[in-house]
Amino acid sequence: MNGTEFSPWRGRLALRVESEPAQVFSAAFELSGSAPAGALTLLTPLGTTAAALSWTPEGSTLRSNVEVRQFATLGALMRQTLGAELPIAALFAWLAGDPVASAGWQVDLSQRPNGRITMRRQLPLPVAELRVVLDQ
Repeated sequence: MNGTEFSPWRGRLALRVESEPAQVFSAAFELSGSAPAGALTLLTPLGTTAAALSWTPEGSTLRSNVEVRQFATLGALMRQTLGAELPIAALFAWLAGDPVASAGWQVDLSQRPNGRITMRRQLPLPVAELRVVLDQ
């Protein structure tokens, strides 16, 4: 990826991690910036901010109603917040409709014209599936 910034992506996401017990997470979201430096805001059903994640090459931050936490890497922040590390560089490309490869992940962009994208991680275990519905 070239680090180009994109306009914010908005929609809903659902993540299922097939661990024991299974972890399921869903929220409205806004993703902005780029893979090297960006922000992901997760919203409650009422539209209030549940968590705000931001990252730069220097580190990552999680802000919630109750705390602010710092992480050395975006991967560590994602594992703590969502239960699985997402391939952020590939995610920005997939949202734009570009089927770039990402180790361990498969993406289905066949419904991208309808604003729907499904991503599935087979490795490393546990298996994880991320479904995104973009606001049109």
